[in-house]
Amino acid sequence: MVSPVPSPPRGANGPARPPFRLPPLLSPSFSRQNLARHPRPIASRRGRGGRASRTNRRRRAAGGPIGGRGRVPASSPRRALFLPRNSRGAAVARGAGLSGPVCAMSGFDEPGIYYSDSFGGEPAADEGQVRKSQLQRRFKEFLRQYRVGTDRTGFTFKYRDELKRHYNLGQYWVEVEMEDLASFDEDLADYLYKQPAEHLQLLEEAAKEVADEVTRPRPSGEEALQDVQVMLRSDANAASIRSLKSDQMSHLVKIPGIVIAATPVRAKATKIAIQCRSCRNTINNIAVRPGLEGYSLPRKCNTEQAGRPKCPLDPYFIMPDKCKCVDFQVLKLQESPDAVPHGEMPRHLQLYCDRYLCDKVVPGNRVTIMGIYSIKKSAQSKNKGRDNVGVGIRSAYIRVVGIQVDTEGSGHSFAGSVTPQEEEELRCLAAMPNIYETIAKSIAPSIYGSADIKKAIACLLFGGSRKRLPDGLTRRGDINLLMLGDPGTAKSQLLKFVEKCSPIGVYTSGKGSSAAGLTASVIRDPSSRSFFMEGGAMVLADGGVVCIDEFDKMREDDRVAIHEAMEQQTISIAKAGITTTLNSRCSVLAAANSVFGRWDETKGEENIDFMPTILSRFDMIFIVKDEHNEERDVTLAKHVMSLHVSALTQTQAVEGEIELNKLKKLISFCRTKCGPRLSAAAAEKLKNRYILMRSGSRQHEQESDRRSSIPITVRQLEAIVRIAESLSKMKLQPFATEADVEEALRLFQVSTLDAAMSGSLSGAEGFTTQEDQEMLSRIEKQLKRRFAIGSQVSEHSIVQDFMRQKYPEHAIYKVLQLMMRRGEIQHRMQRKVLYRIK
Repeated sequence: MVSPVPSPPRGANGPARPPFRLPPLLSPSFSRQNLARHPRPIASRRGRGGRASRTNRRRRAAGGPIGGRGRVPASSPRRALFLPRNSRGAAVARGAGLSGPVCAMSGFDEPGIYYSDSFGGEPAADEGQVRKSQLQRRFKEFLRQYRVGTDRTGFTFKYRDELKRHYNLGQYWVEVEMEDLASFDEDLADYLYKQPAEHLQLLEEAAKEVADEVTRPRPSGEEALQDVQVMLRSDANAASIRSLKSDQMSHLVKIPGIVIAATPVRAKATKIAIQCRSCRNTINNIAVRPGLEGYSLPRKCNTEQAGRPKCPLDPYFIMPDKCKCVDFQVLKLQESPDAVPHGEMPRHLQLYCDRYLCDKVVPGNRVTIMGIYSIKKSAQSKNKGRDNVGVGIRSAYIRVVGIQVDTEGSGHSFAGSVTPQEEEELRCLAAMPNIYETIAKSIAPSIYGSADIKKAIACLLFGGSRKRLPDGLTRRGDINLLMLGDPGTAKSQLLKFVEKCSPIGVYTSGKGSSAAGLTASVIRDPSSRSFFMEGGAMVLADGGVVCIDEFDKMREDDRVAIHEAMEQQTISIAKAGITTTLNSRCSVLAAANSVFGRWDETKGEENIDFMPTILSRFDMIFIVKDEHNEERDVTLAKHVMSLHVSALTQTQAVEGEIELNKLKKLISFCRTKCGPRLSAAAAEKLKNRYILMRSGSRQHEQESDRRSSIPITVRQLEAIVRIAESLSKMKLQPFATEADVEEALRLFQVSTLDAAMSGSLSGAEGFTTQEDQEMLSRIEKQLKRRFAIGSQVSEHSIVQDFMRQKYPEHAIYKVLQLMMRRGEIQHRMQRKVLYRIK
């Protein structure tokens, strides 16, 4: 650094010195010898950009003499060109016995003379390093000194004790609340919010030092100090994924959502060692930044060795045995279905989790993420070199530093936002004597009629109680409901309302749904080429309701895939090396039409094209018919016209109904706070009714010499229990009473029993008579003898032949449908010919 030599003030230590004048160096009589005897001072010549000054500057930079054409020998030190200083800062000549100012006549000690500090002086301290050490010391003070409690209860050092407890258990992590840090030092919390990547590392170093202090002395063999991971948590309001913008980049953010995919846990290097293939030069402890960004190896080796050729291009390789690695996992976070604006696609974001944050969540979990909003390089374009459109584009992701998981999966995040005043209001609402009828009226109030279906939907929304048995097995508490019938009976409108009313609701259509879309799929990661799992609709609706419209339009293979999800409420995956089980603790509300378009009373069970295994998993099955009744048609027409007339003016709910948002909160609150069981009296009553039904069924079988069609089995008995528990849950009562059992039996009677007694459910579990089963078996045996494997025959001739043998037409078509489902026969030539496969 070149700086001016300070000079004493004039008049302070003697007479004023004459003004500085340059020596007559440019006179013709001044020779090279004179220049050697009178060395020219290095003076400031600002403002004079002539040829001589530019030449001198170039020679000074090259280490040569100034003003002459000679060259200084290579052995001459460069510092000889600069004048040394005395204790007063004046320029002095180099040489023995020379102590006074040189060339006083020329005023070399006047202002304007410059010198260079080539060797002397200590380097200035790095301000950035000093600031980091100060911040780390403050973080250390926070972890050591922060305490909670009062004078009466006593104080505890929160983070110091937590560090010691976790470290002794072999869990090297600590969770820090941002509110605690802000109460200790607001500036520290502000630094951590605005520059989390830099200051979180300082906080982890401070936690490591505190852990070292509080765990001394450590047992023998465990003297090595482990790194400590710091997780962050905050009670601040969360933002949505679609609200993240560029101004929040590299800041701390809090995002809620649902995890829809998770990759396997892999290893990532935090410090690497590289070696040159040619000269074996090794570079150790190269730090790699955390996150999804990697490390670029140097293109050239800078080691210079005499007599050896240069190392080739790209000579370095990584030495795996000298690298330090940590576990990491990549998750895919999607907006919650209830937070997506109407008509828009849900957005998703990648999450990077490392160390103790790995394997904390699975697809389907609802989480709240604390993390650093970061960017990474976008995927390489296939047309490299053709255009540079995506050069500056980066993909956003979140480096997770804290996870809060909703472990219950029952809309608890919604119920947690209820204030004490709202809780008191909801408890008063549940204590109303007619709350059951009020809730039923509040479900799709714009739809006229269907009172029993609305009551059944109310039971579905509240659900029964999930039970875990002593042997580890579980019994589902969610209720499944199926609506079958004519088009135009508002089945789809009921499904749409339930999707909006449920705390967690997913709506899908049967034709646009596949087995993987409903359950889970295994897909390949394009970057790592490894497989990972992505949850479907029933996984995303964990703790809520899945509404499946056009259930009859689904392929049979896709309907089979949801059998396990409906009864066991789990989804098991064993594909591409991934074997796991996901939770699907949700209710299923399905709607389907008749095979013939409209319901045909004369066809009976031919109206339904469902397997018995899927029908038996529905707790209630309603047959919805468009009945021709003049009185009902008049009332229905008036109701529809009033809706169209007052659609724009009606702004408040009708008296006696619960507003939608309040109903949603009531459902979430009751599901969270109440888990009723059957009382002893109610259990005894239900047991007696079950025995009477079964005994009546046996007596009927003996009298008619045929099997009864009353479908009372153990599975239907459990369905009645769940309905009774849901009625009790609406009132926030701990036990289901006898009145609840009576209403549950009535709902079951008007739904499944009425459908079964009308012959609409023949073929389902417990719904087919013994005589019908024998007839179907005879038809199938004769049909298989009629044409061999690989042959084909006209369907019309087959039907006519069996009808001539006095077999009913519906039974013949029933056998053909069963054989087609099993893959034994198939239609060909525009469904005119039957071809036997096996």
